[in-house]
Amino acid sequence: MTESAEPAPAIDVASLSFDDALAELQRTVGTLEQGGLPLERSIELYERGVALHEHCAGLLGHAELRVARLVERSSGALEAIAATLENQSEQA
Repeated sequence: MTESAEPAPAIDVASLSFDDALAELQRTVGTLEQGGLPLERSIELYERGVALHEHCAGLLGHAELRVARLVERSSGALEAIAATLENQSEQA
């Protein structure tokens, strides 16, 4: 078994920054693409990859919302309005 196939201590996905989660997702996909892993390890990596993808998508959604909620003040300066994804769907 190769070193990349060895399970690393799993860090809680929710605690990862976008950049860290994306980097781990890329490593996970690379490991799966190499093949040669036992079925159970492949399934574990796939599940971790799905969780990482969902976390990245959520962080991107929040970032997109923050950018979309910028409004122009009368002075021409941009001001961020506090909003959540739930509030955005209600206001749409």
